[in-house]
Amino acid sequence: MLLIKIIFISVFLSSIMGCEKFIPSQTKKSTPKKETKLQLPVEGTVIAKVNNLVITLEDLNQEIERYNTLVSETRPELKIDTRDKKIDYLKNELIRKLLLYQEALDRGLDSHRDVLRALEKTKQDLLVMQLIKEETEKIEVSSQEIENYYNLYKEQLKEPEERNIREIVVPTEAEARDILIQLLQGQDFATLARQYSRSPSAKEGGDLGFITKGKKFAQFDEVAFSDALDVGKVSNIFKGPDGYYIIKLEAKRGGKQRSLSEMWDDIKRVLTFLKQQQKIEELVSNLSRNARIEIYEAEIK
Repeated sequence: MLLIKIIFISVFLSSIMGCEKFIPSQTKKSTPKKETKLQLPVEGTVIAKVNNLVITLEDLNQEIERYNTLVSETRPELKIDTRDKKIDYLKNELIRKLLLYQEALDRGLDSHRDVLRALEKTKQDLLVMQLIKEETEKIEVSSQEIENYYNLYKEQLKEPEERNIREIVVPTEAEARDILIQLLQGQDFATLARQYSRSPSAKEGGDLGFITKGKKFAQFDEVAFSDALDVGKVSNIFKGPDGYYIIKLEAKRGGKQRSLSEMWDDIKRVLTFLKQQQKIEELVSNLSRNARIEIYEAEIK
């Protein structure tokens, strides 16, 4: 869970740290505005200056990439995809942000208690993220490990099987027996379902469409997904929570066994992640043994 949390934090932090190339040192200023010293050398193509702070083309593109990612699914029409839109974003967002940033420095807000706490929390998160990166970036997964995982979980790695099922549900076993006799005599399943079934599916001729296991209840799955039930055949009567059931298998699809080559990259990612988690858990465990940890549960309300 720690690794997952850090991955989330890294995405969040990237959105608030994107302009780090032009963050000045946190020195108090008084009116009129004083020039601030850059913390980092400027790298890239300078496209704007706000007093002595610069914005590079790389900064702009990174900001726009993050913005487009945020709006791509919900408001794709807002994506910035032309030069004119980039310029508008530069003027209306980045330059505006730097003006407000400089004013905040002039007012000494960089020494505000809440700001200092937030900066310290950000520092903690960044350092933890960097430590995890250094601890896990050299982790490798061997070909043998991938093959072993595939062989061990081959059945679970199958594509989910779907079956097109029709059902008839009636309140008594006697009614179910009468309907089953008619079916065995050649009567149409859909017609009988519309006429006798008490299930909501009756108006569709009992058709449930293609379903996977877990759609109904355990006994239903046992019958509907039995190897003994062939396409075009009807089941015996079985009891369920809503009465007595008869089902018909119309068609089936899926259930294909994916090959090792098809699964290779996915398995490698899973094993890499599991190894990374294990590595971090071992590190935390070792650190915990040598640390003095005090928890005051009574104070947690």
